[in-house]
Amino acid sequence: MTGTDPVWALERIAFLLERDGAPTYRVRAFRTAAATVAALRGDELLRRHRTRTLTELRGIGVTTAAVVHQSMQGGVPDYLAVLEERGRVEHTPAGQALRETLRGDCHLHSDWSDGASPIETMAFAARDLGHQWAVLTDHSPRLTVARGLSPERLRVQLDRVTELNAALSSFRLLTGIECDILSDGSLDQDPELLERLDIVVASVHSGLRSEAAAMTQRMVTAVRHPRVDVLGHCTGRLLTGRGRPESAFDAAAVFAACAETGTAVEINCRPERADPPRRLISQALREGVDFAIDSDAHAPGQLDWQILGCVRAAECGVPEERVINTRSADELLEWSRRRRQRG
Repeated sequence: MTGTDPVWALERIAFLLERDGAPTYRVRAFRTAAATVAALRGDELLRRHRTRTLTELRGIGVTTAAVVHQSMQGGVPDYLAVLEERGRVEHTPAGQALRETLRGDCHLHSDWSDGASPIETMAFAARDLGHQWAVLTDHSPRLTVARGLSPERLRVQLDRVTELNAALSSFRLLTGIECDILSDGSLDQDPELLERLDIVVASVHSGLRSEAAAMTQRMVTAVRHPRVDVLGHCTGRLLTGRGRPESAFDAAAVFAACAETGTAVEINCRPERADPPRRLISQALREGVDFAIDSDAHAPGQLDWQILGCVRAAECGVPEERVINTRSADELLEWSRRRRQRG
């Protein structure tokens, strides 16, 4: 048998659909088909290819069968070729160069909160993209719409990450959380648990239209907390659908607090966020802050969005030494430990 590996082709299509923001059911159809094909024994795949009986198998439809047939005939399946072309990102040389320095991703979600895939699937996808580490940052309790983790569920998740790391080689999944910044600037998780986590991303998800003075105080209080390592998607804006405007706050005051405490400002790579905008990246850079270029991925294919943030960061002149993702896992943890001591 010659041609493209059909299991790889089906998985690659699922990955690209996720990167394109396709509905979960479409992604799942290709992953289910990939699992069905991978489970075939002996020469059954070749026999069904020759007799065109793949659609008799549970989990394989007309579209996924066509991908398998075209893979086995040689070349790239039409569906895959279309997705590869449609998903092509315009990489600037500087953006690509910055992307190649990244060793990890500080912000990703699993199906323990509002992500689409199990923890191990997200970890393996990050590893396969060339990362040395990634931080699992599912949501905190009050974000109920995203199935935020209660203290009890977070404790169970910490044990699960320990088990997974024991089975991984040349990759490390770090523990973390995307913790809601509450209206008074406090954090939405038990202090004892926050101390156990490797990295804490703190984000505002509610009251996004608060007056500027209140929002500024809220964010400054949060970034001064010794357990906040990264300020997530600071403006809260959304660019697609009905959209959402930027929250009003005193950026100079917030970024000055980040620079003083060593809290990194996130360059969120989700296309519908692209948060903060370039003018605020440039302002934060002038204030002397560090940055975290994060995918905020909710599915494996979305991990590939980091290049979008790298392009924006490079356009604003962010040097790699100011990006915490360029550090090894041990260096990142040491950076976080020193920050806590300063607090």
